[in-house]
Amino acid sequence: MKVLVIGGGAREHALCRSLSLDPDVTALHCAPGNAGIAEVAELHQVDALDGTAVTALARDLEAGLVVIGPEAPLVAGVADAVRAAGIPCFGPSGEAAQLEGSKAFAKDVMASAGVPTARSYVCTTPEEIDEALDAFGAPYVVKDDGLAAGKGVVVTDDVEQARAHALSCVAAPPGSSGVTGRVVIEEYLDGPEVSLFAITDGTTVLPLSPAQDFKRAYDGDEGPNTGGMGAYSPLPWADPKLVDEVMDTVLQPTVDELHRRGTPFSGLLYAGLAITSRGVRVIEFNARFGDPETQVVLARLRTPLASVLLNAAQGTLDAEPPLNWRDEAAVTVVVAAENYPAAPRTGDAIGGLDEVVDVDAPHAYVLHAGTKRDGERVLSAGGRVLSVTATGEDLAQARSRAYAAVGRIRLEGSHHRTDIARKAAGE
Repeated sequence: MKVLVIGGGAREHALCRSLSLDPDVTALHCAPGNAGIAEVAELHQVDALDGTAVTALARDLEAGLVVIGPEAPLVAGVADAVRAAGIPCFGPSGEAAQLEGSKAFAKDVMASAGVPTARSYVCTTPEEIDEALDAFGAPYVVKDDGLAAGKGVVVTDDVEQARAHALSCVAAPPGSSGVTGRVVIEEYLDGPEVSLFAITDGTTVLPLSPAQDFKRAYDGDEGPNTGGMGAYSPLPWADPKLVDEVMDTVLQPTVDELHRRGTPFSGLLYAGLAITSRGVRVIEFNARFGDPETQVVLARLRTPLASVLLNAAQGTLDAEPPLNWRDEAAVTVVVAAENYPAAPRTGDAIGGLDEVVDVDAPHAYVLHAGTKRDGERVLSAGGRVLSVTATGEDLAQARSRAYAAVGRIRLEGSHHRTDIARKAAGE
């Protein structure tokens, strides 16, 4: 089949890499893509938020499957437009994607479905904000209600910082990106965090392997929240029954509730979880593959990807056999631009990419996130620039290989965490 992937980050590079290795994929296209994706797919320009334009491109390419990577096109209803044209599309409807597009909507769904999550208040006024902050106390957890590119959460012991962020959410000018006029303030959840993806056609739910990502910018979980600075899979410390428990208490009930509401969720359901002293709790839902967890999860997936995504898109996921996983571990380390996540510097030349191919392949490779090509040069073009991914017999070996490859990358002013998977690897 011919496949069109929408997006241009490391998540989409990981998807394109896996699809390019699938013998069922006869042609692979990506819009807009990046310098790395161009090595495995043909690139096209399109307004990813314009459902009509994406549909027209899919028609022109005679795509048999469209895979929408980022959250913004999903919330904008691009998948609806593609499906309305009779083209199979992997990604939820705009209405179902509100599970990520609105924290308040997600809380309502979880309440109806009996899904365990943090107690919370949805606030729209300064008075409600003050009451909620007083009710929960420190650490304060304040979340933008709308989309915020993975950076809309403030966790702090400083009540004034928490209040300022909450007020900025409810007071932002109408029409601002991701602004809904609401903010969610909730209780702090203790314990390690886990990301669990599930592919679903709206009825059947197929869980993937759990991963853990690292949200803070600097070692030791210091610094501001980011879109993610690294990830690893599997989780040697996790209860072997974790996936079954999350399927029974979180994923299947959520899919069933959305189906009951007449807004079936078809695509990738991402549960961000906290393993607390009181049991598993949902931190948040996303409506698409997470970045950088996708990089490590797909590195371990042996099952060809295209048929799984197509079955989900066509409502025939129950025909899909159980997924087949490699025994290997995988680690991803994100190389970020100078001053990320605040105001990242872009336009710098990236060196060392060929050296990674020559020295570290096939066990380590580079997935591009924020890059563009300028003649023979590859330049930085975003905050998170590269995801260096490696596999190994265990996490220690995968981690060693990933950091050896990171050491060959040259990007002026860049930074990366040095502690990705360190504790899990027993180091």
